[in-house]
Order: sequence, then structure tokens, then C-alpha cells
Amino acid sequence: MLQPILHYGIHIFLPLLIAVLFFKKTWKLAYIIMALAIIIDLDHLLANPLFDPTRCSINFHPLHSYYAIGVYVLLCLPKKTRVIGLGLIIHMIADQVDCWMM
Repeated sequence: MLQPILHYGIHIFLPLLIAVLFFKKTWKLAYIIMALAIIIDLDHLLANPLFDPTRCSINFHPLHSYYAIGVYVLLCLPKKTRVIGLGLIIHMIADQVDCWMM
């Protein structure tokens, strides 16, 4: 019961907190961009079976691989891509928390 609350709480409230604290002038846009990082879950459509509640997404799906996470970290460095990178890293944090709670 706690797992989905924590998972979706991270997806929704952590980007909001970061947007409000660090992107004061453009917090709404920053929040929307970070929240939309959930779109990388489209790579789950490549899995067989499509849904497995015992599967950890991290390093299983292509856009959740360690290599992809490295790219997301690099996206956080330039100012122009920082919000996108943060959104993707927050997404990975939410998925990693899921893995820990399995």
C-alpha cells in the first residue's frame, strides 16, 4: 500500500518541490517539464511480459539503463537541459525506490 503512494508521490511532489525552490521565476514550466519525464516509461511497452510487478525497472528497460541514467546526469550540467535532466533523474529515483521496496 505504501509503495504506490511513495512512488507517485516522488513523481508528483519532488519535481514540484525542486521547481518551487530552485526555479522560482519559471517554477510552473519547470514543474511541467520535470513531471512530463514520466513519458520515458514508454520503453515499458518493449517488455515481455508488458507488466511484471516483481520486476525492477532500473537497468531492465532501455531508457532506465545505467547508461541512460549517466546521460540524464550529464543533462543536468548545462543550464539549457538541466530541468529535463532533473525530471529524468527524479523518475529514476522513484523507480529505484520501487525496487528497494520489492
